[in-house]
Amino acid sequence: MQKIIYRIDEENTAFLNALDEECYVLNAALSKDFCLKFINIAAKTDKIVLFYGENAVEKCLECKGDGVIVDFGDKDLKNKMLDLRKKLGKGKFIGLFTRNRRHESMLVSEVEPDFVIFKVWNDGFENIKELTDWYQEFFLIQSAAWLMDEDIPAAGTLQTDFIIKKRA
Repeated sequence: MQKIIYRIDEENTAFLNALDEECYVLNAALSKDFCLKFINIAAKTDKIVLFYGENAVEKCLECKGDGVIVDFGDKDLKNKMLDLRKKLGKGKFIGLFTRNRRHESMLVSEVEPDFVIFKVWNDGFENIKELTDWYQEFFLIQSAAWLMDEDIPAAGTLQTDFIIKKRA
């Protein structure tokens, strides 16, 4: 069954007492105070907190997050992944973005992230659906759909392990 991962892009403390999903992704641009508060509350209920965006790795290390979501592009993936694993240390989760093409999805999977992320827009949804169906059939590495538009009917229609969507 697909799991929801909420993406947190703004410092809204209203929902902090009701963290109902297993995993959250914080924008690394959020303040250190907010991130530390979020992680502290999440840790009490065994929730996973990842970081994405510019300086995600540094923010993860500084705030003691559980991992990162990064975009390496399509060049020198193996060395970039080795460097990232070394920098983060053991036990941290790594999600890697892939361009929405089969070949790049294969290349990203070869460096063995914890999960591969496909960006999904309303425009081109059917092509992404076809790609994620193909990926799920051939690869053991988990996948996620990062919803770029608010009204995408992805849950249950895309063959991914996770749906990453903005927390309202």
